[in-house]
Amino acid sequence: QVQLVESGGGSVQTGGSLRLSCAASRYTYTGFCVAWFRQAPGREREGVAAISTGLRRPYYSDSVKGRFNISQDNAENTVYLQMNSLKAEDTAMYYCAADSGSVYCAGGYSDMSQVPPSRYNYWGQGTQVTVSS
Repeated sequence: QVQLVESGGGSVQTGGSLRLSCAASRYTYTGFCVAWFRQAPGREREGVAAISTGLRRPYYSDSVKGRFNISQDNAENTVYLQMNSLKAEDTAMYYCAADSGSVYCAGGYSDMSQVPPSRYNYWGQGTQVTVSS
């Protein structure tokens, strides 16, 4: 069992930046996929980014590629999502998710937004990100 705790959400103006953190209860830096999903009101949960902690390989959705960066800190057992150039459409609840197995973190898709949430077994409670103009 892996428990995940997100932090770092908040309110920011368009063009601003936030860094989300996902702390795991036990080590995930070998052989895990850790991902960020988001869900806006009235919309389905969609994948944003993922990282293979063993291979250190990142995956992104097309909508955030070039603006968001996912990284890991093995010493802190934490995965970060650095979000830059934020837009109003980035407003959502952001969830951290994890699953064992360090390959196919994006389920074979090139765009993380196509990865079904069911690909991941462990979930955090979420942290709200609000971007306003």
